Amino acid sequence: MSTYFNDKTVWITGASSGIGKALVMELATKTTAKIILSSRKEDQLETIAQKAGLAQNRYAVLPLDLYEYKNMTDIAAKAVAKFGRIDILINNAGLSQRSLAMETDIEVDKRLMDIDYMGTIALTKATIPYMIKSGGGQIAVVSSLMGIFGAPMRSGYAGAKHALHGFFDALRAELYKENILITVICPGFIQTRISMNAITGDGSPQGTMDDATQKGMPVQVFAGKMLNAIEKKKYQAAIGGREVMGIFLKRFFPSLLAKIIRKAKVV
Repeated sequence: MSTYFNDKTVWITGASSGIGKALVMELATKTTAKIILSSRKEDQLETIAQKAGLAQNRYAVLPLDLYEYKNMTDIAAKAVAKFGRIDILINNAGLSQRSLAMETDIEVDKRLMDIDYMGTIALTKATIPYMIKSGGGQIAVVSSLMGIFGAPMRSGYAGAKHALHGFFDALRAELYKENILITVICPGFIQTRISMNAITGDGSPQGTMDDATQKGMPVQVFAGKMLNAIEKKKYQAAIGGREVMGIFLKRFFPSLLAKIIRKAKVV
């Protein structure tokens, strides 16, 4: 990793576990970035910052819940107050799903949209004015391969992630003259607790690990690749195993992809 992140203030949501935690560890050990750690679990954020070896002047903890998206203006102001600016916002927090569409309560679909879409764009919109004031910045958003093509048991999740792509594609064009970059990251199967925490048709957590997730890319490897994509200022980067070939198939052989997905083991 080069000096790209050095001395920048990086705000990471969903920093208490999985990808967010791995990003904190990478930035803490390989850069001199200042890091704002956010999630709903304040005590865990403190523990992670200490495990990462961050000095007191290099990190700040700021609890937030994306579901409470109407609070994001106040939370963004608190974040900026920590170090005076936000250079890179990494929208990583989110919630996944494991249930058939016809067995999913519509309130579950709404919850997924509120957290994965509304919460993410509300935080982004609240942060942008500070980036403009400081001369620019970069916004990274963790989407999913499900933001590009859908799969069974993930209809609400795929819908929310597809919405993110539309929003951030438009935002990229709008903010070009403001020197604000947009990078959309599309993970494949990564070894995190995403399937454990995924909600089912009635809104309860699945509580079990998907086989594909368990056999996926190690999260620390993914974090390094994601930070490299941010550093290279990529518009979009798909990171994972052979499942990322789905993007190629979606574009050039959509009927073949549809056939594969129908037969694929997705949990």
